[in-house]
Amino acid sequence: MERINYEDFKKVNLKIATIRSAINIDKSKNLIKLQIDLGTEERQILAGIKQYYKPEDLVGKQIVVVTNLKPATLMGEKSDGMLLAADIDGEPILLNLDKPVPPGTEVK
Repeated sequence: MERINYEDFKKVNLKIATIRSAINIDKSKNLIKLQIDLGTEERQILAGIKQYYKPEDLVGKQIVVVTNLKPATLMGEKSDGMLLAADIDGEPILLNLDKPVPPGTEVK
C-alpha cells in the first residue's frame, strides 16, 4: 500500500459518534442503516456489517467515523460518512473506546 504524507492524513476528519438507531435494510444482505450523533449534528450512514452485527446490539455504541467523505447513495439510501472497523478475513470488527467520550470528539 502506498504511504501518504502527514498533510494528506490531516485531510481525513475522524470523529467519535454514538449510534442512536440501527435498522436492517431489508433488500440488502450486507447493509445496516445507522443514525449517528456527532455532537453538533446527526447523520445517517450505511454500514456493510449486517452479517456480523444485530441492529439492537449497536444502539448506544460509540464508533469512529470518517466525516468528510462525499455522501454516497447505496440501495436508494444516503450514506454520509463511513465507520471504521478492523478486517479479520472479511469480518468487520468495530473499534471500541476504553471509556465513553462526548459525540463529535475528534480522533487525532
